[in-house]
Amino acid sequence: MNCREFLERLEDYIDPQTATELRAELDTHAFGCSHCQVTFNTTRKTVEIYRNNELYELPQNLREKIQEAVMKKCSKMREANKDCSGSTSE
Repeated sequence: MNCREFLERLEDYIDPQTATELRAELDTHAFGCSHCQVTFNTTRKTVEIYRNNELYELPQNLREKIQEAVMKKCSKMREANKDCSGSTSE
């Protein structure tokens, strides 16, 4: 099994009802591939959070960084739209 196949079967890996043989294949790959371990753990935790309706409070400095990045991106997009919305100079 390679990473692409693992990612295609990630839903099966999270599902406790998955057949033993497939789970063994997925386990073997995940234990040997740190990238897929991280992907699995992150996905599993995300599913748990949504399933349990948990609220996760971001640290203030991270919230500020995210807000700053979003505002910067919005500003760039506004400027790009300004350049595109107007007369053509030919």
